[in-house]
Amino acid sequence: MDDLCFRFYLALLISSVIAARAFRRKSVDLSGVAAGIPVMVIHTVAGYRFAVLLLVFFFSSSKLTRVGEEKKRAVDAEFKEGGQRNWRQVLANSGIASILLIILATLANGQDRCLDTNESKIITSLMGGIIGHYACCNGDTWSSELGILSVTQPRLITTFKTVPKGTNGGITLDGLLAATVAGIVIGVPFVLVGLITAECSANVAWRQLLLVPVAAFAGLFGSLVDSFIGATLQFSGYCSVRKKVVAKPGPTVVKISGRNILDNNSVNMVSVLLTSLLTSIACIYIF
Repeated sequence: MDDLCFRFYLALLISSVIAARAFRRKSVDLSGVAAGIPVMVIHTVAGYRFAVLLLVFFFSSSKLTRVGEEKKRAVDAEFKEGGQRNWRQVLANSGIASILLIILATLANGQDRCLDTNESKIITSLMGGIIGHYACCNGDTWSSELGILSVTQPRLITTFKTVPKGTNGGITLDGLLAATVAGIVIGVPFVLVGLITAECSANVAWRQLLLVPVAAFAGLFGSLVDSFIGATLQFSGYCSVRKKVVAKPGPTVVKISGRNILDNNSVNMVSVLLTSLLTSIACIYIF
């Protein structure tokens, strides 16, 4: 059995076990399981460090979703026990990366490669885009899950006026710091696993450490972009009946900010796309 086949069957086994556990813990529903398994297979076949990247994002975001559940339930109108994700949320957080990985695996013939423009600008840009993707997703998740628990009142990113917790586009210092750390948490394991799995010269290999600050910036940038789009193109209003911030207009809802154009999944995809594009271009110049 060659390495690609081994990775394929290993991914099926691992993703099935993780999916079953996540379903029991209400981290995903059945549609999320159906979408998550092929996503895990694509990441593992493309390379072990991409699988690690996906797992770090999934487990860290799932863990943080459960932190302070009682407080989140009190202010979040769309709160779900365990943060239960469906197929739309799974693809919003992994779809673009999966497409990039299919292209990358095809060009690299399934071999793990370092970021090195002297060897391939295309592969370097694709890998940079994937790093940006997960740094953005992780940064947005961490800033949202921890920011809502902040003792300080959030401020709308477009006006800096204080807004109720749970308002789309509301930012806190705690949330921004969390987004930066979330990017680092993505960058570090990717670099460490890559030093083992990718065959590069010593000079090129150690330059991969620059991915850590790149990922940190992508986490912060992605969170800010997500907040800006959320504040302008995603509706937020306060429901006088439910006493919570809601995402849709209604007779008992007073508008806080945004237009009812995009939902949360759409906002995530746009911010991920922009962050991936930026980090892709940045990695061409850095590496």
